[in-house]
Amino acid sequence: MTMTDAARFALLVEPHRRELQVHCYRMLANFEDAQDLTQETFLRAWHKRESFQGHAALRTWLYRIATNACLDFLDKRRPELPGTDLELPHLRPYPDPMLPEDPQDSAVARETIELAFIVAVQHLPPRQRAVFVLRDVLGWPASAAAGALELTVASVTSALQRARVTVREQLPGRRLDWRHPATHELSGDERGVVKAYIDAHERNDLDGLAALLRDDLRFAMLPDPGTVLRTAKDAVDGWVSGGLFERGHDDWRGIPTTVNRMPAAALYLRSPGDPAHRPFAIAALHVVDGKIAELTGFDVGGTPWPGLPPTL
Repeated sequence: MTMTDAARFALLVEPHRRELQVHCYRMLANFEDAQDLTQETFLRAWHKRESFQGHAALRTWLYRIATNACLDFLDKRRPELPGTDLELPHLRPYPDPMLPEDPQDSAVARETIELAFIVAVQHLPPRQRAVFVLRDVLGWPASAAAGALELTVASVTSALQRARVTVREQLPGRRLDWRHPATHELSGDERGVVKAYIDAHERNDLDGLAALLRDDLRFAMLPDPGTVLRTAKDAVDGWVSGGLFERGHDDWRGIPTTVNRMPAAALYLRSPGDPAHRPFAIAALHVVDGKIAELTGFDVGGTPWPGLPPTL
């Protein structure tokens, strides 16, 4: 290997990094794992570079390698078979600043990066998941997906049919045509709800916070397992009983942001004696008719987050 060879190879593959990270994220549901597996994809591609004959596009070749790298990773992470209500302690949000700059060209429809979609896909066994992502998200023909996964076209078709049934069960009432990207802009409702959610925290306004939540709220706080359905009052009472908004947990600041192309609030908390507010949680919000229908909180525990200041 010469530096010239390595540099030339890097120039060829590096433009695909972000879209491959999104692909790995759909397979793994964890941003850090997706970064690692993208790097693993480039390493495998380098070692297999002599096998690339140019008959397929470089992008397609890299996707094949990435898909199989993710399947190898998932084989090691088992057991991962879901029950009736999936628990995903490894689920982590995807920071929007790390998404491809041109999502339309890289098949990142808003729906296929939202947390509800990512969780629904995790209900699929790994190879079924790979078939579904390649066929229904990336739009690959059955023959190409079969070649990438070393399966027959018939088995790919069968796997896709089973996957579609599962995903429809997990996403009732949602748009199911993911190969045609929808708008990526947040609505006025979504922006307004995020601002009101942050304001309620900064004022410790529990009534205002409860008023933002639907009574059939779906709530999860990761890495704690499980998603629960609870009323707005139960949700707020639960946060208070857990110590939030009590003395020492009542000095909040927040920044509107987006993760997984969803409206989100980055919440910072200042502990007694600390001069700065430090990252506490990121709350990803699914807003329906001006209220929060789903809230997924991620404990960030003071760690920096791409695109956000380390302190306030």
